[in-house]
Amino acid sequence: MDLRKLKTLIDLVSESNISELEITEAEGKVRIVKASAGISNSGQMMMVPGPALTAAPPPALAAASAPAAEPVEPGHIVKSPMVGTFYRAGSPGSKPLADIGQAIREGEAICIIEAMKIMNEIEADKSGTVTKVLVENGQAVEFGQPLFVIE
Repeated sequence: MDLRKLKTLIDLVSESNISELEITEAEGKVRIVKASAGISNSGQMMMVPGPALTAAPPPALAAASAPAAEPVEPGHIVKSPMVGTFYRAGSPGSKPLADIGQAIREGEAICIIEAMKIMNEIEADKSGTVTKVLVENGQAVEFGQPLFVIE
């Protein structure tokens, strides 16, 4: 495969929301896997020769991106049900849906996670008082990442 074409494919994957791309042509097969969000997008990739070319983070970086042990918080933890961008309010400048010290009811919207240009209201899975907000407004969140502590 032409190196310019390979470079273009790598650039397309790194700039898009897809995490993996595999193309098979007469000359061979190419598989490009995007590095996880924990690794800076500085283009640090390694080409692995073989039947398929694979772009992957160097082993040292892959080990560094492994999630650290989560600190144990007292109370009930509300976790993200999806990958996306966390927002505390429904629109910029609006009052947060849930704030520290606020009493909330089960099923009440407490934040919004934007995923693929869709705004998803996240509801409290338990009634109580918000004691901690664990994520900054506008921060990218992962599936299962703790968002709030409710007591």
